[in-house]
Amino acid sequence: MAVAGLSVGALLFWPRLARARLWRATITPLASIIGSGFLILGPILTDNFGTWAILAMAVLCLAGYLFGAAIRYNIERIDEPDADTALAGALERASSWALAFAYVISVAYYLNLFGAFAARIFGAPSEWLGRLITTGAYGLILTAGLTRGFSLLERMEQLTVSIKLVVIAALVAALAVHAQIEWDGHHLHTSGMKLGLAGSIQLMFGLIVTVQGFETSRYLGGHYSASEREASMRLSQWIATLIYLAYVVLLAVSFESGTFELDDTAIIDLMRQVSPVLGPLLILAALSAQFSAAVADTNGSGGLVAELTRQKAGMKPTYLALVGAGLALTWLADVFQIVSYASRAFALYYAIQSALAALRAWYGGDPAGRFIRCFGFGFLTLLGIAAALFGTAVES
Repeated sequence: MAVAGLSVGALLFWPRLARARLWRATITPLASIIGSGFLILGPILTDNFGTWAILAMAVLCLAGYLFGAAIRYNIERIDEPDADTALAGALERASSWALAFAYVISVAYYLNLFGAFAARIFGAPSEWLGRLITTGAYGLILTAGLTRGFSLLERMEQLTVSIKLVVIAALVAALAVHAQIEWDGHHLHTSGMKLGLAGSIQLMFGLIVTVQGFETSRYLGGHYSASEREASMRLSQWIATLIYLAYVVLLAVSFESGTFELDDTAIIDLMRQVSPVLGPLLILAALSAQFSAAVADTNGSGGLVAELTRQKAGMKPTYLALVGAGLALTWLADVFQIVSYASRAFALYYAIQSALAALRAWYGGDPAGRFIRCFGFGFLTLLGIAAALFGTAVES
């Protein structure tokens, strides 16, 4: 654990990497994608899918990458407004407002997990204490956004993402050693799915938010070029996919479905069985993960609203509105409900963006491969609509 964590830490704090423009552009989407997935997604998939969690994780990552392809195509075409139809313009505005709504829910989701994990420092889970801590985190982000804006928030992201990746490296290393010990002792576990096919698909629809975050690259146009945003989105999704698959593969063969209590901090109790050091480290990672993810989506929402209103509504009023709505969700809903709401909201956004990509591919796109692109983006549109309509919440 020490070797893995220190090695990744040395790489992340290497000045040449830390100052690299592409890496700084990658930080925002990466922070959002892995903001919560490695904390709650592993236990959820292991409990509901057993060993099949490995396949479920791969499918979720693939779906996220394909939706990312539609958004990357729209980034390519964003500088060609004259080639757009009136319908394309309407779809762009609709998708942006859908994302604005989704961001409100996702920031609430991240910060509520932040509060839940922070409350574990004081002992047993406390819903009331978690919500108070969440309220304080909202205050911190609001203060940073109102006083220093994007530059300060981005630096805060870079630090918290680095901490998170160091802890993830230690976690994966510990799980790898644990799995090797289990292999040598012929104790590796296999287990089946708790849900039927239809229920499994609906649950995965309800988990889309755990691989969400790549779209934040789309709304950083005031800071990075189109090519930089496309590259940062791809890089963030590749890194997140590698992390997710390594983590879920090791977790799914180390624990059996139905042998642990599933709640929003279940990963802490599971990892204490692997190493007593991992509990405190995971709380540290949880705090940095949720905070950096919330900052990433706050940045994305500010850029989005500025674009929608043609700079008439600045970043700071957006921060105020987001915090107000998020506090309402914090005190009126639980984490798993917020996960389901956020997944449906993001699925709707991805559906509209995919429809927009299909329209742009048909009108004004490169004639070579036009039909294949339209068909692919059209399929993603239907997939996003199905996820928005039929996604279900996790049951603890």
